Amino acid sequence: MMTTAPRDDIRFLLGDEERRLRGIDPQMTVLNYLRLQERKCGTKEGCAEGDCGACTVVLGEADGKGGLHYRTVNACIQFLPTLDGKQVLTVEHLKSPDGSLHPVQQAMVDTHGSQCGFCTPGFVMSLYQMWLDGGTDDRGAINDALAGNLCRCTGYGPIIEAARKAGGIAASDPVEHHRRMAIADRLARLTSDKAMLAIEHPAGRFFTPKTADQLAQLLVTHPDATVLAGGTDVGLWVTKHLRRLDPVIYLGDVADLKTVAMVGDDLHIGAGATYSAAHDALGHLSPDLGELVRRIGSRQIRNAGTVGGNIANGSPIGDMPPALIALGARLVLRMGDVRREIPLQDFFIAYGKQDRAKGEFVEKVIVPKPANATQFRAYKISKRFDQDITAVLGAFAITLENGVVADLRVTFGGMAATPMRARQCEDALRGKPWNTANLEAARQALARDFTPMSDMRASKEYRTLVAQNLLTRLYFETTSPGVATRLVGAEAMAHA
Repeated sequence: MMTTAPRDDIRFLLGDEERRLRGIDPQMTVLNYLRLQERKCGTKEGCAEGDCGACTVVLGEADGKGGLHYRTVNACIQFLPTLDGKQVLTVEHLKSPDGSLHPVQQAMVDTHGSQCGFCTPGFVMSLYQMWLDGGTDDRGAINDALAGNLCRCTGYGPIIEAARKAGGIAASDPVEHHRRMAIADRLARLTSDKAMLAIEHPAGRFFTPKTADQLAQLLVTHPDATVLAGGTDVGLWVTKHLRRLDPVIYLGDVADLKTVAMVGDDLHIGAGATYSAAHDALGHLSPDLGELVRRIGSRQIRNAGTVGGNIANGSPIGDMPPALIALGARLVLRMGDVRREIPLQDFFIAYGKQDRAKGEFVEKVIVPKPANATQFRAYKISKRFDQDITAVLGAFAITLENGVVADLRVTFGGMAATPMRARQCEDALRGKPWNTANLEAARQALARDFTPMSDMRASKEYRTLVAQNLLTRLYFETTSPGVATRLVGAEAMAHA
């Protein structure tokens, strides 16, 4: 039941200044608002699809402990109402009151770390978020933080040095701790009524439920609504396809859908948990799973996109579903007060069609911990190593007993209209010795499992060959560790 009357004003902090907005098109992007209404033109539009990073801003929101958590996001695909209860920081907010540059900006100057200029503010904001998190000297961590800022036209090497030179400030620093506490208190007072945001606008309606019960009630009332999580997919419907969505129900403020917790031997991931929030827990289940998450989009995308959203949109090239299917994941679906649980592999029926009724939503995904004897591998094949759409995603869970394949789950993405298990390949190996003869039979069976298509990412012939070769890689990695090390090392060198 809704105990507080909804409100229609979007409340947030722009830097240190309070904003309460009414009568705003709820599908206006944060980028357009900043540039066109606030004249914060340091935030740029490059791709308008969350790819290039020129629009990077930093969001601050309560961490649940009285402090503030900061994350980078792409302003070009973030809808303005999603700022409710948060602080948004742009490159204009970094300059000190006396006009001096921020340490991150000064480090960019000192190391000559500028790109062409257009993309530089986005880099600065990614570096600023690192600075807020305490900074790092680790090249891999810096590369990961900057992977979502694609420009490499001039000074990328010096930008790495700027990241090291800038250092960082820990949240535990007394002055910084006090500042964050003060901002968190202001945000709490802004939204102290705990009311759901309900915007009625000629361009469309927008709702932000606060609980899963409110979400369920809204979807019963509006079964045709677009459910918005991180906007990493839905945002493009507006910016690229120029669609008008009505109504939109945003689940980013539903606290009970953001949980990530082990329950017995199962990892429960709420549908509203971002990839960044679930990363460590997934990596604990399997290092390959953690590395797969790290290669999904950029940090900006992982800070917004959700595991549940990646599943619910039914994309045949989504990275997580094949891996989770291989692990035997289950899905909890809810309509009103009624819940049902299904194997994740049964959720995908055909291209664009899932086993989900109108008004029903994904509440959580349950991922079993692999048994001690089970080896899990996930391989992502794409043209770019970081932040690229997958051509082929292979995921394998294999259990060997005395050299025999006791159990096997082989799942692929990018090979069919849905993420799909390779049943003939599995049957060719299950209960048989894990040797080269049976591997070859399984490779041939795999070619019969799928009829992939050709597109801009890969030809059908390439996809089939890559899928077969990933099975071969699994064989080497599970039988000849030395060969596997050389394979992985060669791959790393190819992308260095």
